[in-house]
Amino acid sequence: MAPIPETQAFADRLRRALDAAGVRSSPTVVANEFNLRYWGRSITAHTARNWLLGQALPTQDKLVVLAEWLQVSPDELRFGRAASGPRLFDADAQFEQLDMADREMINRYLSLPTADRKTVREVVTAMAVAAGTRKKQAQDA
Repeated sequence: MAPIPETQAFADRLRRALDAAGVRSSPTVVANEFNLRYWGRSITAHTARNWLLGQALPTQDKLVVLAEWLQVSPDELRFGRAASGPRLFDADAQFEQLDMADREMINRYLSLPTADRKTVREVVTAMAVAAGTRKKQAQDA
């Protein structure tokens, strides 16, 4: 089996990140949304098409804008799962199912101070309890 060229691997990660962000993988949509966020020279739909088809890689400044827009880390978007840093996701197969946006959210959570982590846990717990209550009410109805 031949290795996947790095441009094609990037295109796959870009399409997954777009999907996770709820953005259609259309060159026109990508170019328009990207240009709203990028203060340099605008890209064309043709450039976005080349990114999506794995025919070209964005420059670093454009990669950073894409990553911020799609709420993923620039390194993960460009190179795939980081080889360094916390290996939380290798500990449990359930974490393998998380998309890039979810993994980035967990990394951001891990970077919070302890008091802020506690607040986030309390909010998530409250939301889970509310969702469970709604589910039970729907089943009883």
